[in-house]
Amino acid sequence: MTVLVQIAQASWDLFVEAAPYLIFGVLVAGLMHLFLAPETIAKHLNSGRVRSVFKAALLGIPLPLCSCGVLPAAASLRKQGANRGATAAFLIATPESGVDSIAITYALLDPLMTIIRPVAAFLTAFAAGITENFISWEAKDTVSLPPDINCRVDGCCDGQDCPPEEHSKHHTLGQKLWSGIRYGFFDLFRELSGWIFAGFIVAGAITLLLPQDLTSKYLGGGIATMLFMLAAGIPTYICATASTPVAAALILKGVSPGAALVFLLAGPATNIASLTVLTRVLGKRGVIIYLGSIAIFAVLLGLATDWLYGFLGISLQANLAVATSELLPLWLHFGTALLLAGLMLLFFFRRLGSIFNSKIKSSPQPSN
Repeated sequence: MTVLVQIAQASWDLFVEAAPYLIFGVLVAGLMHLFLAPETIAKHLNSGRVRSVFKAALLGIPLPLCSCGVLPAAASLRKQGANRGATAAFLIATPESGVDSIAITYALLDPLMTIIRPVAAFLTAFAAGITENFISWEAKDTVSLPPDINCRVDGCCDGQDCPPEEHSKHHTLGQKLWSGIRYGFFDLFRELSGWIFAGFIVAGAITLLLPQDLTSKYLGGGIATMLFMLAAGIPTYICATASTPVAAALILKGVSPGAALVFLLAGPATNIASLTVLTRVLGKRGVIIYLGSIAIFAVLLGLATDWLYGFLGISLQANLAVATSELLPLWLHFGTALLLAGLMLLFFFRRLGSIFNSKIKSSPQPSN
């Protein structure tokens, strides 16, 4: 029991450290969902072999979708005219990064890794998209379908009988902002909360139980370390935000920054469960390009990251030992942690109630 308490304490300490940045990321993500027009997205992702891929990779960086959540979004973009390369780039960049994961990277790692992570995601996505478009470019890839422009505030318009210029007058700025906040905290965070909880528990267990001399000896850097982290990350399902505390815990135990980056790139972007859907969206050849690009670039960028930290003389492990909570007041860390923990409990009990009610409805009723 003592070990479990110590794991819980270590997990809570990491969670408190990250909470204000996590709230900021979720808030920005909710507002982006509301104000980023789908017709604009569809327009820019079907023009040209290179330009569309560049835009798709750039667009995917701030969007907070995990490797399963991004699949329906990518399928919708594909139907609305995004070419295969742009779709592949979006599928890679989006789960590997996001405003929420960028914010938590700054909280738990350091400013340099906060820059490296989205840049690495962009380069991987761009390379995969370009490769896909030049290998399997088809003229029909540039034909677009009408985008889904239903109202995102309350569903008052479908975008057909009520054109966007008319619909823009239906809601005040305050209503739109509240809708974005509600989406961020009650839709997006609800979807991610279970994975975030699991990520911090795993990070706490690593912090407490993993021997530092073991990880320093075998995972301190080099091509073998990168390949090991790649093999661990590719089949694993973990979202970008939840993978960050795990990476921080591994680095504290002696894992090199580059090896941690490989995990941060491969883990969120791939998982076995999504491969069948990816095949339907990209085709078999597209999936091979997708996985190959992630594997090659994750390893190369991991090696480059270790070189960069060495060249600059920066010890990420030493930086993590310094409490970043000094950047913000302690009350803000604890207050935001309690708020997010309360939301997690609310979603958990709602889910539990839903499961209980569904079992009652499905059970046979006694006859009179």
